[in-house]
Amino acid sequence: MEILVSIFFFLLIIIGIAVAIGMYGIPTIIAFARNHKNKTAILALNILLGWTFLGWVACLVWSLTNDQSNQQTIT
Repeated sequence: MEILVSIFFFLLIIIGIAVAIGMYGIPTIIAFARNHKNKTAILALNILLGWTFLGWVACLVWSLTNDQSNQQTIT
């Protein structure tokens, strides 16, 4: 019985770590999905300062900004 509890908590910790890494990388995932022109800079900032809340929010906002290279003009 104790081994099952240990395995359950181990799996719970692994799932928690995977979710945390996924949340940490959300700004980078968004930048690459939107093909943002500064996606590598967003990735670097996310790696270097994403662990701080302000750095992560800055990356998120930057990845959600409208990119001039993605806009099409209708004439």
